[in-house]
Amino acid sequence: MTMRPTDSLGALDAFVRAADARSFTAAGRQLGVSSSAVGKAVARLEERLGVRLLHRSTRSVTLTPEGALFLERCRRIFSEIETAEAELAQTRGAPRGRLRVSLPLAGMLMTPTLGAFMREYPEIELDLDFTDRLVDVIEEGFDAVIRAGEVGDSRLMSRVLGGFRLQLVASPGYLARRGVPLVPEDLAGHACLQHRFATSGKFEPWPLRRGGREVALPSSAVANTIEPLIAMAEQGLGIACLPDFAIRRQIEDGRLAVVLAGHTEHGGVFRLLWPSSRYPAPKLRVFIDFLAKHLFPA
Repeated sequence: MTMRPTDSLGALDAFVRAADARSFTAAGRQLGVSSSAVGKAVARLEERLGVRLLHRSTRSVTLTPEGALFLERCRRIFSEIETAEAELAQTRGAPRGRLRVSLPLAGMLMTPTLGAFMREYPEIELDLDFTDRLVDVIEEGFDAVIRAGEVGDSRLMSRVLGGFRLQLVASPGYLARRGVPLVPEDLAGHACLQHRFATSGKFEPWPLRRGGREVALPSSAVANTIEPLIAMAEQGLGIACLPDFAIRRQIEDGRLAVVLAGHTEHGGVFRLLWPSSRYPAPKLRVFIDFLAKHLFPA
């Protein structure tokens, strides 16, 4: 005889209650069914297992040795179910606790959005790790990571936060003094502020459409984070290649101007990645939703 999982759990519940109460009648009262229904459920379970679990008499029921052993197993099963239900109930609770997140060094420019998140969810403690190193989310115990590029780890779930472009910018003062470059080859005569990747030590390539020879970009300054390049460009010290989300305000208020727009082509996305889970914790769920909504508003 085969039993469906739901029938099996019902029969196990009937057996445990009857064994604890030493009575089919008392077990039936607890379950809201008749004593005969409890007896039949236990009988079907015994038939399936091929062993006698309970001795019946007119006054009470008692456990057989096999029944006593099986009862302990059943208690563990129901304990695990209760634990699982408690964990799921917790995921529906108020978001709180420590949230460990890895971000790229460029993520320091996301701090206004992160600050807004902290104000909206004061019971969540953000533990932020800024690095361009490719961290192992699961092995290193991160709740989530923000990264640019594609996802290659099947253990992770992801959500696109928004797109960005690299743009070449300089201050109006610099361009008035040194001239506006009209083609990529003109950059050979300009001060170029370059970004070096902290992990590889290589320069970040500028997204120039080049129909002819490669342009050797002279370096007036090199930095492994973006903030000093923004500051130097604002001060008129050269041309920098920067992500648009990092310099949106400077372009809007005229502190920086875009150059060679028709000769550059770039597109990238930021993704939020987290360990695969059907039921993410409340603190992670609200973090995912908040960043998706506010980090790159339309």
